[in-house]
Amino acid sequence: MGKKKEGDKSPRNFENNRFNRSESYGDDEPNFSDDENFEDTITDEELLAEFLIHRPREEDSYEGIIVVDGAPQVGPERLEKLKGVIKKMYGKFGTIINEFYPTDEKNVTKGFIFLEYKNPSDAVDAVNATNNYKLDKQHTFLVNHYSDFEKYSNIPDEWTVPEPQEYKDQGNLHYYLLDPDAYDQYCLICSSGSTVQIWQNAAPEPTVVEERPNWTETYVRWSPLGTYMATFHARGVALWGGPKFKQIMRFSHTGVQLIDFSPCERYLVTYSPDGPSDQRRVIIWDVRTGAEKRSFSLDGVSLWPVFRWSPDDKFFARIGQDVLSVYETPSFGLLDKRSIKIPGIRDFAWSPTDNILVYWVAEDKDVPARVCLLEIPSRQEVRANNLFNVADCKIHWQKSGDYLCVKVDRYSKVKKEKNDAKYSVSFCGMYYNFEIFHMREKLIPVDSVEIKEPIHAFAWEPVGSKFAIIHGDQHSINVSFYGVKQGQPPSLLKKFEKRQCNHLFWSPTGQFIVLAGLRSMHGSLEFIDTNEFVVMNAGEHYTASDVEWDPTGRYVVTGVSSWKQKVDNGFWLWSFQGKKLKKHNIDGFCQLMWRPRPPSLLSAKQQKEIKKNLKKYTPQFESKDRMRSTRASKELIEKRCQLMKTFEEYRQKNIAAWNEAKTRRLELRNNVDTDELESDTKNVEEEEIEFLVKEEHTVIEE
Repeated sequence: MGKKKEGDKSPRNFENNRFNRSESYGDDEPNFSDDENFEDTITDEELLAEFLIHRPREEDSYEGIIVVDGAPQVGPERLEKLKGVIKKMYGKFGTIINEFYPTDEKNVTKGFIFLEYKNPSDAVDAVNATNNYKLDKQHTFLVNHYSDFEKYSNIPDEWTVPEPQEYKDQGNLHYYLLDPDAYDQYCLICSSGSTVQIWQNAAPEPTVVEERPNWTETYVRWSPLGTYMATFHARGVALWGGPKFKQIMRFSHTGVQLIDFSPCERYLVTYSPDGPSDQRRVIIWDVRTGAEKRSFSLDGVSLWPVFRWSPDDKFFARIGQDVLSVYETPSFGLLDKRSIKIPGIRDFAWSPTDNILVYWVAEDKDVPARVCLLEIPSRQEVRANNLFNVADCKIHWQKSGDYLCVKVDRYSKVKKEKNDAKYSVSFCGMYYNFEIFHMREKLIPVDSVEIKEPIHAFAWEPVGSKFAIIHGDQHSINVSFYGVKQGQPPSLLKKFEKRQCNHLFWSPTGQFIVLAGLRSMHGSLEFIDTNEFVVMNAGEHYTASDVEWDPTGRYVVTGVSSWKQKVDNGFWLWSFQGKKLKKHNIDGFCQLMWRPRPPSLLSAKQQKEIKKNLKKYTPQFESKDRMRSTRASKELIEKRCQLMKTFEEYRQKNIAAWNEAKTRRLELRNNVDTDELESDTKNVEEEEIEFLVKEEHTVIEE
């Protein structure tokens, strides 16, 4: 018979055990109550801390409720229509489980609405997106969380001084400008976009300043003055800077694709087509604090940048349907609280140096097209110019703001049919005018340059008074250079005929220009000095897609980006004279961008004086270049000497060990010294071999 286990839980054993336990306690049930004098010193927070965290709070029930103020006051007959508008607008943020429209004794709504969302996070999105939303000319929504009313009602009567926030040192954001050799930096994206590198263009070889994998998800951008580098991510944009490129600020804007800095780097504009609402497609941020200043919707198709800034960051403007809206900072409201009505406005641009903007208005029947200069904030029209037979206009400001060029595409053939004018749209029926405005002269005179051939490119000299034009048919492309002088019309300085180019790239310091034939023209390059109009050099970077000057105008980079072509990726470095300095073939090369420099602190007069006396400073820089070259040669020689020294030490060590083992070698070889061949004469046979090395025949004439 098997033995019964202790753990057997049969009913009979259970009853016996229960009986035995009851006998051990007696007839009374056990008492687990505390004594009368017992004091419990353990609080509920200590004993049940993990459970009390999830204890419901009264205010939790209000987190999903929002209050929409500023709604139209309507009667019962229009209430359903109002509800439909509100549901359409607020239903896209999430599920609305309750809505309440308070009414007065006449059943007219009071102008505010209560909406409750199923998810509190949807309520947050609704408040952020629709607060200050303009429903129509008379109604603007003011939206708040219901819990905000209790928060603001409990504000103490006595004001207390807030504690100062701890200062966070961001480091020297302009450290790169203090480099004694004035080396420039550039950003490189490679490995098909997965790696971002910051390089310093040092001599004799560039050095890596920073390298990080997956630093950005798409591309990078420098700020206009080079203080920050912006990277793009799924949830927004991050700014980096300082010696170690630490994160300075981040801006949360889901799905951001495009950004634009204001000229003084005070503000950042971000655009996302996938925003939580139409009202937050475009957001303007304060760069230093990270605060959102204002958000905008986009009506119809817009060109980027949507907003264009004045040079001092005090104003920004956008173009609308027959209106030009100018906003002011830091209020970010409309200038004078109204837009400027301009019927037929097509485009505009700010002066790079003054608070003057230029816009052009299309031709309308017998009313000619107009180009107008407008001073802001006075809205005073400074200059206007009427144009006829206009098809299109392009605005080109010179960098210093001294001149403005408006390229005008004009119809040459006009037919009158009844009361309408019809134009020819073929190339043969077009001609082109360049209207040059002399901004620094009295009354702003305007000169005109007419060209009958198709125009491919136009570019002002950044520092100077010249401009270049690429014109002509595809089989006969010419490049013309014009000069502008005060009180005189533009004059033709030089014309280069039959050139292989479709882009113009001026040096940032002027004088030098690169004529580039990109993509379809297989990367042909010409380097020209416009002082003497001499072609310094010509070259080719096959299938080049990009050309970029460094900020000092000493170097030019040409590149083949993998974003545009999958083979022959990399970049080449050229001198401003067209000498090829380095070739970098990099698989997956995407982008190279030089770090911008802020404007010089020297006045124009001081810079002119330096250029005039440049020969005085040339020996210093040449001496420094020789020392740098000598230093590089010295480092190479020292490296080779160190390798030679290491080899000699190793060799002497082994020779010493070999000499110490000589006694043992003699013992093993019967005292025969075999270290040298001459010592073993018995086992050596000498044999002489003669062979013909060379045979010559010389004929001697008698």
